[in-house]
Amino acid sequence: MELKLHTDTARTLVGRLRGAAAVRDASATAAAVAELRRASKDDPEVRAPLADAGAVPYLASQLTSPSTSASAEDAAAALLNISISAREQLMSSPGILDALAAAMRAEEYAAAHHAAATVASLVCVDAYRPIIGAKRPLLAALVALLRGSGRGTRATKDALKALFGVALYPLNRAALVELGAVRALFALVMTDGRTGIVEDATAVVAQVAGCAESLAAFAGVSGVRILVDLVEPGGAATGRARENAASALLNLVMAGGERAVAQVLAVGGAEEAVRELAEDGEASPRGKAKAGSLLRALEEGAAGVKRQREHRFADFLNGLVHSDPYFSSPSPASATTHDEGSRLTLG
Repeated sequence: MELKLHTDTARTLVGRLRGAAAVRDASATAAAVAELRRASKDDPEVRAPLADAGAVPYLASQLTSPSTSASAEDAAAALLNISISAREQLMSSPGILDALAAAMRAEEYAAAHHAAATVASLVCVDAYRPIIGAKRPLLAALVALLRGSGRGTRATKDALKALFGVALYPLNRAALVELGAVRALFALVMTDGRTGIVEDATAVVAQVAGCAESLAAFAGVSGVRILVDLVEPGGAATGRARENAASALLNLVMAGGERAVAQVLAVGGAEEAVRELAEDGEASPRGKAKAGSLLRALEEGAAGVKRQREHRFADFLNGLVHSDPYFSSPSPASATTHDEGSRLTLG
């Protein structure tokens, strides 16, 4: 009985929106969208029936066609509410990701904030991460939200949450690097003083670091130096940011190999800072574990770099022996220095 009630309510609400949209009555459409937002917020049980009744395409259209800022905000908020309970229905609606990208590019802050939060909700599902990651305009819109100083804390945090979920899928990381996410993230780490922003930004940095393409991008913004500074005692505002920095360095080393190890060790005091975190009694078990793994990776990588240099030097010497006639062709004078048992026959 209760399910039928929710289904009937959803059909009524969507019917009003459909009717207003059909006659292009902007005022009635805005009122219907606002009613849908209220219903999806106040009654979680009506969210899935709203999606089943066809609400999503009509709400999405408010984000891509001319509408009032209030109507766009209400539509984005309703989509966010529906995504919490009906992610599959939302993702199966054609054009939904394009609509969310359009909302994030628009001037209306509230709609952008809700759209980013909707993406963050969708990427909670593992299977949706590669689909969302394939939408370059959507990723670009999320990165752009990080640069928008006037967007507000909520929009920045929601964009960071969405990017974190996107970056959990390894094949998405290179695309984020190409779209400038590394520079935008480190700009937040260095200049943003809003509560929680540095923690969330370093969490995304840690994920993006796990691809080979990130090494050059980090070098371009002195990212390794910044991360080492955060790992040092007192270098980060919170323990969570310090742990995230260690995790980022670990992922960078795992993805970048000996080149990454060399870049980390080139920063003065890097190994000591990591060791201090690994041995810090006040650090969390996660932070100590990340630092311990990073320390081992640095030690093993440094040994590998040393062996590689020794091999290169040996190859260099061998090259001299084979290319220089003085080394490769013994003269009669040099031959006579051998004892009788090892004398060379000259001819």
